[in-house]
Amino acid sequence: MTETSTTHAVLPVDEVAAAARELARAGRWQRALCLLDATVTTEPRDRAALALAGAQIALEHDWFGGTDTAGARIAAADRAVDGLTEPVGRWDLDFVRLRHVYFRLLLGDGTFRFGPAGKDPAELAALRRRAEELCERAADDTRRGWARMYLGLIVDNLFAERDEAPAHYELALRAGESADDLLAREALRHLGDHDHDNLDHDRARERWTRATALGARAGNVPGTLSQQMLLSVLARDAGDEPAATALATEVARWAGAIGAVRVEAQATAFLTGTDPTTVPETEA
Repeated sequence: MTETSTTHAVLPVDEVAAAARELARAGRWQRALCLLDATVTTEPRDRAALALAGAQIALEHDWFGGTDTAGARIAAADRAVDGLTEPVGRWDLDFVRLRHVYFRLLLGDGTFRFGPAGKDPAELAALRRRAEELCERAADDTRRGWARMYLGLIVDNLFAERDEAPAHYELALRAGESADDLLAREALRHLGDHDHDNLDHDRARERWTRATALGARAGNVPGTLSQQMLLSVLARDAGDEPAATALATEVARWAGAIGAVRVEAQATAFLTGTDPTTVPETEA
């Protein structure tokens, strides 16, 4: 149990963390973090749970909002988890750390940098091993599915082993179908990307449309906007430039309104003719 510092309302810590995650999915990252920071508890396990939620939310904020706050939150969660007599939350924190490194290697100086060029081979190999280890250590199918999803992303986007990635995404999709809309959405998004690259636009549309609906059902506002960008791409591919422009314009407007600056920049670039699904020649 936990309580707020001003009104002393008693709440289960799991409910506070869940509410913060829901706020974050709606793009209310700062409000979510304020809720966690305002929560007072004397229980070490509860402090660790709140710190872990803070690290997860900060990472999402960094990804969509272009901030740089996850490192400090991960360090705080590490201290909180290490203080426990049992390694509660250790897998989840290790998974946050894996994603943090993946994002750093992919984004680099703020721009997407696909493939292994310009990256430390030893660091790439270590990250891949950590993803494989997380697959082995996962306590349930959902966690295993998320680890498999990121193993696929690492193989796909950092090693540029495009033919190897879909098998990982398929395993992630299988886990997400039964328990986690966000995991299923992520897998469908990237499987659809491979369909699009293979010029199977009907299959890509089927997967991307379903991914959009799953993200919306889970309350993932910035993720749903990024998914709608892919539907804009398909509209342009089909020769329907008015539809592509109208949808991308709204994506840019909505993303800008909630502070999802990376999605906003992608939509704005699309309106000037850039295809967000195309890997730059220098990275191919």
